[in-house]
Amino acid sequence: MSKTISTKMLLKLIIILTWASPMSVSIYAAEDDLYDFLWLDPDKKVYVLQNKVFEKKKTNYVELGLITGLNSNFQSTTGVHFSAGRYITEEIAIEGIYHTYSNNDDDTYNSIRQVNATIPFVRRATSKMGINAIWSPFYGKVNTFNKIIYFDWSFGLGIGQIKTESNGETVSNKAAAEQYKEESHMAVLTKTAFKIHLNKRFNIGITYSMDHFKSKGPNLGNGSPRPESWGTNN
Repeated sequence: MSKTISTKMLLKLIIILTWASPMSVSIYAAEDDLYDFLWLDPDKKVYVLQNKVFEKKKTNYVELGLITGLNSNFQSTTGVHFSAGRYITEEIAIEGIYHTYSNNDDDTYNSIRQVNATIPFVRRATSKMGINAIWSPFYGKVNTFNKIIYFDWSFGLGIGQIKTESNGETVSNKAAAEQYKEESHMAVLTKTAFKIHLNKRFNIGITYSMDHFKSKGPNLGNGSPRPESWGTNN
């Protein structure tokens, strides 16, 4: 008797598993699904991980920001950043950029000039323009239970033109007045940016850029040509 009951129960179990298997395969979390937590307030919504509220594909963007120079020797550098671009796919965009800079002699420059009666060699950026390819592989969100914060992390690589000015021709001549001459350099542009979305129209973030270009050094004062070397602007 016990063997007969066990066989029937086994057959029922096989039938139940056979019926349930396709149902379990068809259940998945769509991008517009919500987690239903009973302990949350009724007006609180927690989206599934796959949900992407701020889609970028085939969208345009404009950015405006302030610049702080990090490596300007003997200069305090600030400026304005402007860029505009379009996302071709969800991760790839093309953008054009323009920077304008303002420079002032810093305390180190003034100390060298006053204490040592020497003028240091200075090269300072005045403007930059170029084009970048943007790759945005990282998209995420942080659930604070009161608000969901969405963010993007991107990288850029491009080419552009940097305009600078330097006192390289007069710095070695103590009898000559200090003069700055305008220069122009082709540069390789690199950047990384972290953005937090405030809503579907606005975001805030921070960008670190580093531009690589080749330029002439100061006049050595012995009749030899000015040496060339690679420098950075960031």
